[in-house]
Amino acid sequence: MKRKETYLDVSCYSNKWESILGWRASGGSKYKQSVSVPQWIKENKRYSMKCLQGLLVTDGSLYLDRGYRMINFTTVIPRLAQDVREMIVNLWFSSRIYRLKTKGKDKYVIKNSN
Repeated sequence: MKRKETYLDVSCYSNKWESILGWRASGGSKYKQSVSVPQWIKENKRYSMKCLQGLLVTDGSLYLDRGYRMINFTTVIPRLAQDVREMIVNLWFSSRIYRLKTKGKDKYVIKNSN
C-alpha cells in the first residue's frame, strides 16, 4: 500500500515482551488475562503519560462538555480501569470510575475533567 511521507511503521521484535508486559500472546484475550499496566510504567510520570495517550487512542475519547475538556476511557477489565485511574491521579488530575452493569461483562468508565 502506498503511504504518504508522513507515515512511519515501527516494529519491535523480542522474546522478552511477555515478561516485560506481564501477559502472554497465546494466553487468550486481554479480559481473560486481566491485563494491567506494569508497575514500572505507573511509577514514572513520563511513561504514564505516554501509556495513557496510547490507551486513550485505542479505548478513549477527548471531548468538550459545556465548555470543559473531558477525558473518557472505557474498559471491561477492572484491573486496567484501576490502573488508568491511578495514573491519572498520580499526574495531579481528578477522576472517577463508573461501573456500568450490562447483560454481559460490566463496563468501567473513567472520566476526568480539568
